[in-house]
Amino acid sequence: MLAGGEGKRLRPFIYLLRRDLLPKQYVNFIGRRSMLEHTINRAEKIVASRNVFTIISKNHLGFANVRRQIADRDPETVIVQPQNKETAPGILFALMRIVKRRSNSIITILPSDHFVLEEDELVKYLKLAGRWVKRDPARLALIGVEPDRDESEYGYILPGRRIKRSGNPVFQISSFIENPDDQTAQKLAHHGALWNTMMMVAKTDALLELTRRLLPAVFDAFQSVYDAIGTPDEETVVEEVYEKLLPINFSKEILEPAARDPFSKLMTIPVRNVLWSDWGSESRIMEVLRKTGNASRLNGLTPAPGFESEVNFGLLPMEPTRTRAAPLQAGTSRTRQPAVALPSRSPL
Repeated sequence: MLAGGEGKRLRPFIYLLRRDLLPKQYVNFIGRRSMLEHTINRAEKIVASRNVFTIISKNHLGFANVRRQIADRDPETVIVQPQNKETAPGILFALMRIVKRRSNSIITILPSDHFVLEEDELVKYLKLAGRWVKRDPARLALIGVEPDRDESEYGYILPGRRIKRSGNPVFQISSFIENPDDQTAQKLAHHGALWNTMMMVAKTDALLELTRRLLPAVFDAFQSVYDAIGTPDEETVVEEVYEKLLPINFSKEILEPAARDPFSKLMTIPVRNVLWSDWGSESRIMEVLRKTGNASRLNGLTPAPGFESEVNFGLLPMEPTRTRAAPLQAGTSRTRQPAVALPSRSPL
């Protein structure tokens, strides 16, 4: 489970709710459980609790809520990285710890900031992905959600050749589209593209081989982490590696180039009839709270001094502001993807 992020974009919203800056994955927006606790419950429907690993960042331990939420977890399964350097280092650090414990396992990667209403239905798709990987260990199976609206702030998966025609459809991944403009997002949503959930299933060896091939310097750095695990030098080595790392986005730097390989083993399983949302903005949270009858929780909230909110809490949620994530590296920036050629009809 990926829980190392800071959720900076939602800090003003969380401050309204709690008057603190607890990272979003530890906040209980609905019910009594946090997003992380919901994700733990989801993971434990797939594997035993002892096999559920959580990657968090060291500074998170400064919050009493975080310490409480991980208190009952096996300490060996809570992986603390020195700082957040985006998704790729978090995944790789967890992989090194898992491989040290049990080599060449099948792993399921779950972000901890997703809302899922039909939990059991989603788990069926994740187990199906696991069966595909078990049959073909070179496969990396991503869960894609069929869009129910235009969304320019999600990443999209473009399905290619259909691998299986009976039962649940399964597709080769043709390409990924990140942060499309509004017009392209509308075309994607209406022509068979899927929202990229970043939920995936793969063998540890397959993930490590992708990293070695596409990010050899990063792979070498984490090889030194692997060698140090369980030794007196572990903490020092991990801190030194993280200090030198630039932020690396797993989807951008590994999945996207892997999909361009003509012999790519990336596949996607489309998810239908599941209410899913990546809670990266206030507007998405408000939308789900309304759909689930929980919007009254936010009645009477007013912005705190010094914080700007993208939602007017006295009215219905406004359109999300089109702010973008921080650049991957100093001196570089993300730009919107231009319009892309799309199939004339949905491949689904």
